[in-house]
Amino acid sequence: MKLNKETYKEYTTYPERVLQFGEGNFLRAFVDWQIDKMNKEAGFNGSIVVVQPIENGLVDKINEQDGLYTLYLQGMSDGKAIAEHSVINSISRGVNPYTQHDEYMKIAQNKDLRFVFSNTTEAGIAYDENDKLEDKPQKSFPGKLTALLYNRFKFFNGQNDKGLIIIPCELIDRNGDKLKEIILKYAKLWNLEAAFAAWINDANTFCSTLVDRIVPGYPRDTIKEITKELGYEDNLVDVGEHFHLFIIEGPKWIENEFPTSKAGLNVMFVEDMTPYRTRKVRILNGSHTSLVPVSYLYGLNTVAESVEHEVMGKFIRNTIKEEIIPTLDLPEEELSYYAKVVLERFMNPFVKHYLMSISLNSMSKYETRDLPSLLQFVKAKGQLPKRLVFSLAALMEFYKGKRGEEVIKLSDDADVLELYKTQWAKCDGSEVALRKLATTILAYKKVWKMDLNEVKGLTEAVTHYLLNIEKIGIKEAIKEVL
Repeated sequence: MKLNKETYKEYTTYPERVLQFGEGNFLRAFVDWQIDKMNKEAGFNGSIVVVQPIENGLVDKINEQDGLYTLYLQGMSDGKAIAEHSVINSISRGVNPYTQHDEYMKIAQNKDLRFVFSNTTEAGIAYDENDKLEDKPQKSFPGKLTALLYNRFKFFNGQNDKGLIIIPCELIDRNGDKLKEIILKYAKLWNLEAAFAAWINDANTFCSTLVDRIVPGYPRDTIKEITKELGYEDNLVDVGEHFHLFIIEGPKWIENEFPTSKAGLNVMFVEDMTPYRTRKVRILNGSHTSLVPVSYLYGLNTVAESVEHEVMGKFIRNTIKEEIIPTLDLPEEELSYYAKVVLERFMNPFVKHYLMSISLNSMSKYETRDLPSLLQFVKAKGQLPKRLVFSLAALMEFYKGKRGEEVIKLSDDADVLELYKTQWAKCDGSEVALRKLATTILAYKKVWKMDLNEVKGLTEAVTHYLLNIEKIGIKEAIKEVL
């Protein structure tokens, strides 16, 4: 038995109020799940038309199942492992603009349409100067959206009340602003009338966002067991963690139209999302990055076993509590609660998060995620944050490419790998040689955007920790900073 509207007895039809670019695992476990909840609990009364943003995608599969799919949410909630599943009934249909271009353009003429969501990967919000208005369709996602908005503008004679609320979910900073900027760029490139650009500015609302939910996606390894458990065949099963957070930067009135709070969703409408983005980057991503080299050299392999480990668990909790949170500009209570949730997520028994998979480009990750906390800490306290500095020393040791007898498969830009290879080849393990290595790495402006030797005491501290790691091993060396 296959999942479709014939076999799913609770199938409900809603007016098509949402247009969505992207049909992948993330959006279906995040936005589409939220809309399903709002339909059931907050009277949203809207369904989603899903548009396939590239030539190959899932639209046919979605239509075969009448937009239905099963979502499993697995994770930690108040210290307990929880797994639950439900059928999501918020997608009305899928449209492929490459084979159904007229159908795609017709969506613009729907008077009920109010929202646009997208997740077309980080590379999706991009300008392609070769896109033309007459293309069927345009190559880029912003090109496709501009053509559709122009059709809507013309069909409704530029009525202001037919503008849309556009909420991109791509993982780039200021995603809403960037999308709007590119749409206006196309309006200029295609010589569209000035009234259209004015309508984009006045009648449409572009929101920048921050999205947060780990979505492993289709459970290939366990699909046989899942099919048996469900009692029906579903080719679109999706898996996500329990935790979700959606920060939407935009006017408060949007909440009246998108009633997330009535459905008990963890969605915040804010005037400025910057502090929340900083919080996520510094606490979630920053703790990941500072943990990886230390924990891996210690002999551990996953995030969960690191957080649950007596020594490493203490290391990472104290790094967050004493060295990262004090540098952030949000209420301490809010930051502590977020940190608690992050650590809970790290311990999710359903998600195996390998340290090596996070170690990709660790140098630039440290610069983005941990260095701001280190510099801010020095500025505020007049001293070095010892654990973040220890992590930096461990990172240099990690790039030696050895864990005991085991070779570490390093993954970074060629110039970074070459830098370490050269420096470690010259190093005989003496204090003088290790200082030289540390000084050279800290001076590497291409990654750090500054000479870190200028930070008072940093060269000495990194050399000291590096010497200890080399001489007595990481398990002994770490005791100094716990």
